[in-house]
Amino acid sequence: MKKIVIASIATLALATASIAAVNAKGCTSCHGADWSKIALGKSKNVAEMSHADIAASLIGYKDGSYGGAMKGLMKGQVAKYSDAELEAFSLTIGK
Repeated sequence: MKKIVIASIATLALATASIAAVNAKGCTSCHGADWSKIALGKSKNVAEMSHADIAASLIGYKDGSYGGAMKGLMKGQVAKYSDAELEAFSLTIGK
C-alpha cells in the first residue's frame, strides 16, 4: 500500500510540473480566460472540446498533422512543449 501511495504522489507531482510548464497566458490571450473565445474568428470553441480532442489537437499542431488556417501560428505556440506537457495541460481545459 505504501508503494502505491508513493507512486501516486510521484505521478501527481509529474503531472503538476507538466501543467505548470505550459504558459496558459499565451493561450488565453487569443482563446479567452474561459476558453470560449473563437481565436481570430477561426478556431474552435476550446471550452466545448473534450480533453482528448484538445490533447490531440495540440500534439497535432506540434507534429504538423492537424490544423487549418492557424496551423503555422499554433505550431509555433506548442513546439517548445513535450507531448506529455501538452496532454497534462489539456486536462485543465475543455470538458
